[in-house]
Amino acid sequence: MAANVETMFYTREKPWHGLGIRVAEAPSSEEALRLAGLDWQVKQEPVYTDTGEAIPGYKANIRDRDRRVLGVVTDRYKIIQNKEAFAFTDALLGKGVRYETAGSLQGGRRVWLLARLPKEYIISGEQVSPYLVFSNTHDGSGAVKVALTPVRVVCCNTLNLALDTAKRSWSMIHTGNIRDKLQEAEDTLFMAEAYMMQLGKEFGNLQRQKITDRQVAEYIEMLLPLEKDATAIQNKNITKLREDMAHRYYDAPDLQGTGKNAYRFLNAVSDFATHAKPLRRTANHKENLFMRTMDGNPLIDKAYQLVKAA
Repeated sequence: MAANVETMFYTREKPWHGLGIRVAEAPSSEEALRLAGLDWQVKQEPVYTDTGEAIPGYKANIRDRDRRVLGVVTDRYKIIQNKEAFAFTDALLGKGVRYETAGSLQGGRRVWLLARLPKEYIISGEQVSPYLVFSNTHDGSGAVKVALTPVRVVCCNTLNLALDTAKRSWSMIHTGNIRDKLQEAEDTLFMAEAYMMQLGKEFGNLQRQKITDRQVAEYIEMLLPLEKDATAIQNKNITKLREDMAHRYYDAPDLQGTGKNAYRFLNAVSDFATHAKPLRRTANHKENLFMRTMDGNPLIDKAYQLVKAA
């Protein structure tokens, strides 16, 4: 068993591994989108019933490249083209930010750019690299959004905690005024720095919070509950997942010197949420994982709330 666990811990990959196109040499967001094949336009067309009658108040957002319907929206919805959505990020390039990958999710309904901030952080003695994900939607579900994802370099665990003291994600006002775009870029860097500073303080608090083996077992049971009417197979699967999470707490090589504390437990949960193989791997598994990286992972958030409430 030990050999299997060791193999598991040394095959970690970043949560966006395999998604998107590498655009590290792109000198602008427009070029990054072109390299990633995202240089298409969204058009709006009327929506009709089966009998050919126009449905008032609604339009269909259609990708011009292949006529794919990305969403049905009200006629008040304003399209923000990919090129427009990410134009403000070009001001960040002068601050040392660099694009890494770009891609689309859900068949083009959401497009994104991933960038790495130039500053590396040493938090609680460990190197943490901050990444920014810029996303835009075409299905009416949201605006241009920025999400910060800190990654613990030694193991590629995401550490995107939902802090009460600093935002991890925010939306942009997105206007055509160049001054506003520059201000949005400045605000992005300021909010990212504020989050990283607060994350460092919280890591210190979590390292000082000792937890017992009994608490670890209780937390794992709460995070991976077993229904009362569970079948034998469901019982077996949950037990397997619980053992996996426990192994990541007790056996991960990079956590051996951290002590038995809340920081170690959260890293184990993050490791599980970020890298564990699902019992049933769906076709859009990587997309779902990336969405949780962007929007927040409920399992990590719940674990964080559990240790905070202790």
